[in-house]
Amino acid sequence: MPSRHTPEIFDSWDSLEGVMRISPPRNARTVSRIGHWALGWVGDSVPGFFLAATLAYLANSSADWIGRTFFDAHLNPISAIPLAIAMGIILCNTVGIPAVFQEGLRTCMRPLQRIAIMLLGWRLSLGAVGGIGLVAMPVVVATIASALVIIPWMGARAGLSRRLATLIAVGTSICGVSAIMATAPVIDAEEGEVSYAVACVAIFGMLAMLLYPFIVPWLLGNDPLAIGIFFGTAIHDTAQVTGAALAYQQSHHAPAVLDTATVVKIMRNLSMAAVIPMMAGLFHSGRRGHAKSRPRHQILPPFVLGFLLLTIARTVGDASSRAFGFIDHELWVQFLGSMNHASTWLLTLVMAAVGLSTGFASLKRLGWRPFFVGLSAAVTVGAVGLGMIKLLGAIRG
Repeated sequence: MPSRHTPEIFDSWDSLEGVMRISPPRNARTVSRIGHWALGWVGDSVPGFFLAATLAYLANSSADWIGRTFFDAHLNPISAIPLAIAMGIILCNTVGIPAVFQEGLRTCMRPLQRIAIMLLGWRLSLGAVGGIGLVAMPVVVATIASALVIIPWMGARAGLSRRLATLIAVGTSICGVSAIMATAPVIDAEEGEVSYAVACVAIFGMLAMLLYPFIVPWLLGNDPLAIGIFFGTAIHDTAQVTGAALAYQQSHHAPAVLDTATVVKIMRNLSMAAVIPMMAGLFHSGRRGHAKSRPRHQILPPFVLGFLLLTIARTVGDASSRAFGFIDHELWVQFLGSMNHASTWLLTLVMAAVGLSTGFASLKRLGWRPFFVGLSAAVTVGAVGLGMIKLLGAIRG
């Protein structure tokens, strides 16, 4: 037996031959994989998030400075929202956005956008939602119905495929990109058609978001309810609606506009549960073996349910002098103010990310026919919404 003074005894120790391998527990390996994925996602998202957050900060600071320097502090026509978008578009189309920022910008435009819209639920009680909904329902129904009838007809006259015209119709009338992505599989749309429809909705929805806050006072005066309903029905995507309403709120100190526009847009989103199966049935009527369904989370987006749940929570919290029976009224008011500030800041960040992702090359890629139909769709929805609001105002008056 070798003694402890024999150096050869250590030669094979580095291989640990004969020693039982000790593996980490299965739970530890799962946690390790999840942690590794999470760190990788954070590393990919931070550059784009930081860039969008920087533009949002600069936009807020610039809007405040312009308001203090050139306008009355209570009547500042310059909002941080269009400034953030403009800064992003200029940077995207001059310097260009490197690929390292893209993942973070996508994060801002998807998960963070949903979170910001959900947080708006803290601003409203069920009573307010119900009151707005009753008034806005005829306008919502009229705009959706007119778009689903008129836009496919326009598309056929312009020589677009039936699938592309249908995608532009649902994207314009309901909720932008989400409606397009949920409808595309049930009508067997091709990837190119989906891309064209998304580009149309994104471009004209953004133009509406930028122009309507400045135009709407000449169209509807200073009626917060009418202006909020118009934003909620005439602009395509949820983030675009809240962006326009927030820009108007910041310029005219009219928080009711954002509340109304958000509720009306949520009503349009909820209509996906009925409209998309209906469009699939009409598109495939008389054809067998083509009916398809979509997962519920794509027909009814989770952020809509989140918004409604937070609205219920706000209603329960406001029902007594102590929110939920144990939160002081002053603390509850501070919390609601913090949620309002958080949603406003996140929406500004989202709009900065939208600007940073908007390249003028998409306009060239569209071609004139989808461009014409997309423009006609935006004008149609806006005109029908405005006409219905005027009509209902005359009836109420």
